[in-house]
Amino acid sequence: MTKADIVNEIAKSTGLEKAAVLATVEKFMEVVKESLVSGENVYLRGFGSFIVKTRCQKTARNISKNTTIIIPEHKIPAFKPARVFMDEVKK
Repeated sequence: MTKADIVNEIAKSTGLEKAAVLATVEKFMEVVKESLVSGENVYLRGFGSFIVKTRCQKTARNISKNTTIIIPEHKIPAFKPARVFMDEVKK
């Protein structure tokens, strides 16, 4: 399902205009991105959490040059689904 499919589905079920729904979805994604960039997690009860995970420093190999490189510690965005959500998907 794409963003356009989500907007169409919400517009159809709520009766709102697609433009208004698209603006709302875009703003939601923007707020989530800004929160994660600033280090704040986003918690949506019954759905899940958008969190920032820290990956530890590690050693990797460049096989073509036969060298090792160090990948520094870095942060990545992640999604952790709520237990209720996971239970529904597992059915």
